[in-house]
Amino acid sequence: MTGPQRVPGTSAAEHLPPAFPERAAWGTAGKLRAWQAEALEQYFRTEPRDFLAVATPGAGKTTFALRLAAELLAQQKVDRVTVVAPTEHLKTQWADAAGRVGIRLDPHFKNSQGRHGVGFHGVAVTYAQVAAKPVLHHNRTAAARTLVILDEIHHAGDSLSWGEAIREAFEPARRRLSLTGTPFRSDTSAIPFVEYAPDDEGIRTSQSDYSYGYSRALSDGVVRPVIFMTYSGQMRWRTKTGDEMSAVLGAEATKDIHAQAWRTALDPRGEWIPAVLTAADRRLTEVRRTVPDAGGLVIATDQETARAYAKRLTELTGEPVTVVLSDEAGASRRIEEFQDSERRWMVAVRMVSEGVDVPRLAVGVYATSSSTPLFFAQAIGRFVRARRRGETASIFLPSVPILLALANQLEAERDHALDRKPDPDDDGTVTFDDEALERANQSESAPDDLLGAFEALDAQASFDRVLFDGGEFGAGGAVGSDDELDFIGLPGLLEPDQVTALLRTRQAEQTKRKTNGAGPGPVADTGDELEHRALKEERNQLQSLVGAWARRTGKPHGKIHVELRAACGGPAVAQASRAQIQARIKKLQAWFVGRS
Repeated sequence: MTGPQRVPGTSAAEHLPPAFPERAAWGTAGKLRAWQAEALEQYFRTEPRDFLAVATPGAGKTTFALRLAAELLAQQKVDRVTVVAPTEHLKTQWADAAGRVGIRLDPHFKNSQGRHGVGFHGVAVTYAQVAAKPVLHHNRTAAARTLVILDEIHHAGDSLSWGEAIREAFEPARRRLSLTGTPFRSDTSAIPFVEYAPDDEGIRTSQSDYSYGYSRALSDGVVRPVIFMTYSGQMRWRTKTGDEMSAVLGAEATKDIHAQAWRTALDPRGEWIPAVLTAADRRLTEVRRTVPDAGGLVIATDQETARAYAKRLTELTGEPVTVVLSDEAGASRRIEEFQDSERRWMVAVRMVSEGVDVPRLAVGVYATSSSTPLFFAQAIGRFVRARRRGETASIFLPSVPILLALANQLEAERDHALDRKPDPDDDGTVTFDDEALERANQSESAPDDLLGAFEALDAQASFDRVLFDGGEFGAGGAVGSDDELDFIGLPGLLEPDQVTALLRTRQAEQTKRKTNGAGPGPVADTGDELEHRALKEERNQLQSLVGAWARRTGKPHGKIHVELRAACGGPAVAQASRAQIQARIKKLQAWFVGRS
């Protein structure tokens, strides 16, 4: 590629943005969160040319970036702003958000224009748009003092050519702000404008300038906690060689068996998907008792299954379902209409996996075969934006080992690593990279070279367990049983410690049912042991509830125990009977839901 040539009409003297309004115009946009103020303070201590901010989805990266842009414009340290986003929809979303704080961005800028219109501070473009004409964007950037905001910067590492194009286009920028909210890929393509340093093993690892992880955001109340409802079941399919196979979803097996059982579960003609959609819709109904506009999202693998899932949901609910198939004309409008409505369900393939802001999403069904950490984090990120205290997100997952591991590692923070050696323990579970997902998204059905030819014969669902805050609850059960409904019926508004306490309560009730229904046994040998174990479990449950109530009310544990004894009678916990412990547990649960 030859060196950049000046494009006519892009001189610094022409089409500079209008003077930025006084700070009062953007200062009323809302108080900054603590992390945003902290990150801004860190930035302005040194005002570096490059700054990488890593913040969990839903934390407010856009607000932080626009406040920084407003400061730099107001201080006349930059004249233009260019936002680079992954999708067409996000260009408009950025422009809308910028407009609310007095920054005018043109999301409709085309490469053929050469320059943005009069009256704008800059443009919002996509990575693909920049990669198509990097010289044009280089000249635009060089023509005025430019702040470049690279949203979800990991996309610049999608391919070597993209990385080179982004580097060439924005090398002249006066300031560059890179943002990401999801784990970086582990590959050999360095991401432009990101600093790398070798770790103890010599592997070059990305270095962020400011990081705000999910765990801290959760403790700050910035994001919602996530409850994962997992489902297993018996799968049966015919391979392309004609052999009939069967396996329990998630049971120990080879990588091929895992992949084929997973595909069988997701087949819309089987019974697994209808059962899980029914359970998810019940959960959504429970959440809407306290959050009336809560919505649900099903993430599908390809367009054909997305339409089939939407048909099932329409039959189930009797309501229309919003279907978003790809980043195409009308997709953004459908997402916005869904956000502004009170519709129950949306089904999407790829469009809502990253960056799209639909805060009312509260229940999700992960009905896709993608298992990359990046895609999983992007998908779950659509559900974690907090609007009010006590909201939780409920995600329904296939009981596939790699997904369960990703769910349990939700709070882990990952850096982008170069030179990483292959993992010898990798079980080879089938994963779809972004290019393959894009091909699936653009086709009417998933191609054979992507999925492999086979025939799903039967898929039965069973409730497996609940994952929350690193813990596992429940011991399985039939679909529609009390073992399932106890967990689906958790109240829609609960603080995290209340969620943990109630999950323990539900598990104890399930254990009690299974124990009582186990049939007669050698009571002389095991009865005392069972009683002693049950008493210990219920004492632990009571202590957990007391701790949760103490955090909620600020009362000492001892005072709460005194109040419980006054309300329910009986001696101290150490001398109390099981019936007395159970009465106190019920009393505390009543306090949590506002009953006397």
